[in-house]
Amino acid sequence: MSELIEFEKKTKFLIDELKSVCANAGLGNDASEYKVITQVFLYKFLNDKFLFEVKKLKKLDSKFNIEENLLKIKKKDYELLLLQINENTARFNPDQLIHSIFKKQEENNFAKIFDSNLIEISKNNSEIFSIVTSGGQKITIFENISKYVDDNKDNFCKALINKLVNFSFENTFNQGFDFFSTIFEYLIKDYNSNSGGKYAEYFTPHSVSKIMASCLVREKTSNVSCYDPSAGSGTLLMNVANKIGEDKCTIYSQDISQKSSQLLRLNLILNNLVHSLPNIIQGNTLSSPFHKNNENLNQKFDYIVSNPPFKLDFSEYKNDLDSKKNKERFFAGIPNIPKKKKEKMPIYLMFIQHIIYSLNPNGKAAIVVPTGFLSGKGIDLKIRKYLIENKIINAIISMPSNIFATTGTNVSIIFINKEIKSETIKLIDASKLGEEINDGDNLKTFLTEDDENKIVNAYNSNKSITGLLDIVEIQKIKEKKYSLNPGMYRKIKIDLYDWSKEDFKNIIDKDVSEIEKKISNSKKSLQEIKDLIKKFNYDI
Repeated sequence: MSELIEFEKKTKFLIDELKSVCANAGLGNDASEYKVITQVFLYKFLNDKFLFEVKKLKKLDSKFNIEENLLKIKKKDYELLLLQINENTARFNPDQLIHSIFKKQEENNFAKIFDSNLIEISKNNSEIFSIVTSGGQKITIFENISKYVDDNKDNFCKALINKLVNFSFENTFNQGFDFFSTIFEYLIKDYNSNSGGKYAEYFTPHSVSKIMASCLVREKTSNVSCYDPSAGSGTLLMNVANKIGEDKCTIYSQDISQKSSQLLRLNLILNNLVHSLPNIIQGNTLSSPFHKNNENLNQKFDYIVSNPPFKLDFSEYKNDLDSKKNKERFFAGIPNIPKKKKEKMPIYLMFIQHIIYSLNPNGKAAIVVPTGFLSGKGIDLKIRKYLIENKIINAIISMPSNIFATTGTNVSIIFINKEIKSETIKLIDASKLGEEINDGDNLKTFLTEDDENKIVNAYNSNKSITGLLDIVEIQKIKEKKYSLNPGMYRKIKIDLYDWSKEDFKNIIDKDVSEIEKKISNSKKSLQEIKDLIKKFNYDI
């Protein structure tokens, strides 16, 4: 464990060093910085993974320096070697390995050497490691890196390669999700915020992702599909895949953001989900849903998780969504365009409807929504009514305030289960859980592991838990006009006692005696309190 912690520190130090190189080249906080950092980091990761797989294939000791030996292998033997490597491992020619590139620093035009090798690696691995746009255009794994700096391109690329050569991932490839999710979060922490982009550039807190996955996946399963229509960097999908088992599920996603899609690709590679890369789509989910079945209809999925954007201007293509072919998908309707603030259009209502439509007949979903959805009118009400009437919503979790540091909106999680037609809905009020911490300029609520367990245990409970879980019959919810606000159904405990008037007077006298002792230093006089008590004359 101590070795793992030490390596985590070294990995974070490498990331900091790469960021330092970018800062010294004038790319600090530049929009292109994340492209350099993530691609160079990924180059190193894939390089080391390739060497690891070769050593494993040849049964070589981890300390064996294989780079020099690979350069000496005959071409036919090397091609045979590549055929034997795990299919989810990127292929490198010997002269494309970091060790070989490092030795070419004294050659002229080093930046050109560095870039051309990255582009060639992209071409050689395009079939597996590319992601595509909804229009079918491939986005390869690497590009020209030096184009992002104006001067001293050679020195910039040399500085990058020098940070990579003395570091190795080799001892981490047997580590699991917890390790790589921590590294990924650290790698992208400066790049995955809501900076004016569209859709899922909202980072879902790891604790929320864990809760959603734990509640959604309650039994062993295999050969299932997992989908997020506004995937962002994939935090939700990674947690669900880890809960199911990376080798037991296939990931599907779509997101309009180029940055988010590329970060998601990195996340999948780090977490042993390379086989799902062809299903990562960059594009507009609402106007151009990409994933189709053999009949060219929208594909249906076993598990769907999503933290969609809550409000966004989609007036540009609103009318296109209001079409005959979309009547079933957007069954509750399409929000109107506000007269003053078009950016306030509740786009999350469109994503909820799309998710319901995209679930297979036994599918399950977990969706982050603004808490106002639980009692809102209009389209909100139509969606809730559909979910409740069809008995496919089985739980609500109302989360604490400021659980998302980037938004002050209170959020809840709705859970849909098409497999079980439940006559009740679990309303979990977790709003009082968590610890408040300062996160930069924001006040954020942090859920402890104990808090997470309380919420998951409440979800799995079949009995009400005072102050946390109410299990409410659907008929009662209908009577409350389909409101799913937990506060409307909270049970208040009232203890009744069979006291005579004399019994009550004795209890009051005893209480008054105790009060007199405790408030002797109070600003309010005892006489005032006694007069107040006498005023009621114990008359009940």
